[in-house]
Amino acid sequence: MNYLTLVCVELKKIRHSKILLILLAPVVIMWLPSLVNSGVSFTTYGIPITPEHNFFIQGFMGMVWFMIPATLIICTVLLSQTERADNGILKMLALPINRGILCLAKFTVLLILPVIQMFMAFGTYYICAFAASKLQDYSFMLEPSYVLCAIAKFYLAALPMAAVYWMITVLIRTPVFAVGIGLACAVPSVLMINTKYWFLDPMSYPFYVLMTEYGKAAKGIYETSIDWIPWLPTAILITAVCLILSCIKFGQAETR
Repeated sequence: MNYLTLVCVELKKIRHSKILLILLAPVVIMWLPSLVNSGVSFTTYGIPITPEHNFFIQGFMGMVWFMIPATLIICTVLLSQTERADNGILKMLALPINRGILCLAKFTVLLILPVIQMFMAFGTYYICAFAASKLQDYSFMLEPSYVLCAIAKFYLAALPMAAVYWMITVLIRTPVFAVGIGLACAVPSVLMINTKYWFLDPMSYPFYVLMTEYGKAAKGIYETSIDWIPWLPTAILITAVCLILSCIKFGQAETR
């Protein structure tokens, strides 16, 4: 089997799972409070930001800080467990398949799932923004191009984090420990972005991008540009190292 065939096989495996509900749940959890408390968007405490931008930033803040990492952690564990149920991984490895290619195929599926979640977030944002606009008699609707661009940045910033979580799941076969370590790594991200070494923590990348969007919306409050150096080389190195280790270790325990 080639790489694309394996990706299609992996997608079929999760077709009847509840992963889509897992992707939708955090989106709804994050945006419903924003809708209910939409009036708070007018309270800016002297910060030069418009209510519509405040509504957008506040709605995504909890998602990029905790919900996206939590979703990635759960999805990595579920993708891993689909192979371990009924010794499915042994059946796959018995075929003439390169373990590294199979690992990359499953990681590709992991990257597809956040894309689906980002589109869910896009649609949910506009539903809530429309409802809040009617509720407050004020338009909270931002340009679709701006919202799509911001969401795309959040997604791209989460890729190194996805590689780290995938490596953790491959190396740690006990789901409870894998989830616990993943969540423990995500919590300090809000603190890391306030240090000069934030680029060493992949879990803080989406939150850092959100804060730059906040800086653009509220002039003079936060940075408005992304420091690509040393962020980009570090992110590429972290992603590459995690994927290489994952490909080397994937299925190794089952084939002993």
